[in-house]
Amino acid sequence: MKLLSLLSAVALVSSIVGPAVAQEKVKVGLVLTLSGPSALLGQQARDGFNLAVKDLGGALGGRGVEAIVIDDELKPDVAVTKVKSLLERDKVDFVVGPIFSNVLQAIHKPITESGTILISPNAGTSTFAGKGCDPNFFVTSYQNDQVHEVLGKVAQNRGHKKVYLLAPNYQAGKDALAGFKRHYKGEILEESYVPLNTLDFQSELAKIASMSPDAVFTFMPGGMGVNLVKQYKQAGLTDRIPFLSAFTVDESTLPAQQDAALGMFGGMTWAPNMDNPQSKKFVSAYEAAYNSVPGSYAMQAYDAALLIDSALKATGGKTDNKEALREAIKKADFQSLRGNFKFGPNGFPIQDFYLVKAAKRPDGKFQTEIVEKVFEGYQDGYAKECKPQS
Repeated sequence: MKLLSLLSAVALVSSIVGPAVAQEKVKVGLVLTLSGPSALLGQQARDGFNLAVKDLGGALGGRGVEAIVIDDELKPDVAVTKVKSLLERDKVDFVVGPIFSNVLQAIHKPITESGTILISPNAGTSTFAGKGCDPNFFVTSYQNDQVHEVLGKVAQNRGHKKVYLLAPNYQAGKDALAGFKRHYKGEILEESYVPLNTLDFQSELAKIASMSPDAVFTFMPGGMGVNLVKQYKQAGLTDRIPFLSAFTVDESTLPAQQDAALGMFGGMTWAPNMDNPQSKKFVSAYEAAYNSVPGSYAMQAYDAALLIDSALKATGGKTDNKEALREAIKKADFQSLRGNFKFGPNGFPIQDFYLVKAAKRPDGKFQTEIVEKVFEGYQDGYAKECKPQS
């Protein structure tokens, strides 16, 4: 009788403990720029990730979610300190972020060396795409060069003989100009680098006006892009010199640029007018939830959540077997908002790229819209240098 009572007690304890363990939340650290001139980029990524979790019923792979959001302040040293807290105190299962490449370069090593999976929903530097690739690092955006390659290819195809290049002086800016030059074979009049977070471009615009290039190519994200486009318009250059850019005219900057940006070209893997069911549903839900048009930052973070969900479903919700988790992520068994998507050997996507143009919708809101497909199933040029590890 005592044995029966003891077994009953054990069964009761198991029934209480079992479900509690099964319902333990998956912890995701979101490392994003949420203050300063580029805050909107991080806000879009945060909102895109949160919307995906909501659409998935508040769970990832059947587990509840604890999302710990930190502001890296666009300061690499601050980001490292906060990331160490995520790893050591919060013991997160995944880190999703960051927006900027200089922050990625700072946090990549401490995260990947801890064995934690790092998923970048935006930054995709060349340094981690080739020989510096890591089995714990995945990207749901692109390799930085690729979006800029779109504009280089377009400039070449359209016969622009001489081009002026302008970018911020950090890794992503260098990747941008390297990407543009990969397919552009004309004359580069000047490569101009400005400090990160520059907001006054009068001296650069004076040079552009005096040199009269066939086109300008620039990469100026966030507040930098807002000011550059407005000042370009004010300088009377919009109708004189074609403006080609990446991340300068997009859904994060258009609400502030508005008519000054109309007709300006960019490059991307997706636009809000993408014609597939999952993208249309996403755009509608995002606008309803946040009263703004989603950009690539939101889309890529949404896909990052879908990627985690797909991996956890494959592992039965478990994160302790890192090899099994990595293999599940590599399969990318989810339906991306952009359509075709798979990982190359370096953890960067193989996908299509488009020329897009800033437009004003009938409802008065601004968005980018697809003009033409420039690259199909495109893998970055560094992937061949990556030697996959286990």
